[in-house]
Amino acid sequence: MNAQIWMGILLPFIGTSAGAAMVFFLKDSISKNLQRVLTGFAAGVMVAASFWSLLQPALEGAEHMGKLSFVPAAAGFLIGMGFLLLLDELTPHMHLDNEEEGPKLSLKRTTKLILAVTLHNIPEGMAVGVVYANLVNGNGLVSGAGALALAIGIAIQNFPEGAIVSMPLMAEGMPRRTTFWYGVLSGAVEPIAALLTILASGLIISLLPYMLAFAAGAMFYVVVEELIPEMSEGGHSNWGTIAFAFGFVLMMVLDVALG
Repeated sequence: MNAQIWMGILLPFIGTSAGAAMVFFLKDSISKNLQRVLTGFAAGVMVAASFWSLLQPALEGAEHMGKLSFVPAAAGFLIGMGFLLLLDELTPHMHLDNEEEGPKLSLKRTTKLILAVTLHNIPEGMAVGVVYANLVNGNGLVSGAGALALAIGIAIQNFPEGAIVSMPLMAEGMPRRTTFWYGVLSGAVEPIAALLTILASGLIISLLPYMLAFAAGAMFYVVVEELIPEMSEGGHSNWGTIAFAFGFVLMMVLDVALG
């Protein structure tokens, strides 16, 4: 793999790490309104990336199937949603909203928070792995610029996720450096998932349209199950909606301009 592919694989991880680094620049916690804006923006980016960088290439890659060209995209999307649903059920998971009152977090809830964000990062790593697997195998479904646009978009939306892990831990009283490394580690699954996806794709090249749609379905699950409920919670939910629109448009522009 060349330097371009390695950079694309690492960009989302860099985004998570940059978000975790906010513990060195912000106070003990993120305001509800700011968290709502960041979450809405991340949701918009993921929805746009799921369609333009994943579902659309999946549909184009199955054009030879004629009127049945929708099958890989539809099947892969539903399997991706189902996979995340199953993972959600089998893992001691939690939503990103606050289930307990007060500024302090229990150790159990803190552990679940880290796990929740880490789980979110698995489908994002897979999505990056799928588009770069397309380049490695020379399928031509996604251009190098299009793959880079997806990696940049996921890196942008990972920024608030890194902060969402690290900031509550700092509010709990952990040292800033320790909370930073927890945030970094939550994103470490992304390059691992990307590499494993690339390696696996070499064995199942014909299934790339299904894999693209699978990644899209997994990302949509995260948006619908986690991000949208959080950005809409409480008063002033319109801030989350506005941020969603800006995130969606930014990712659309990146994909069209670079793709």
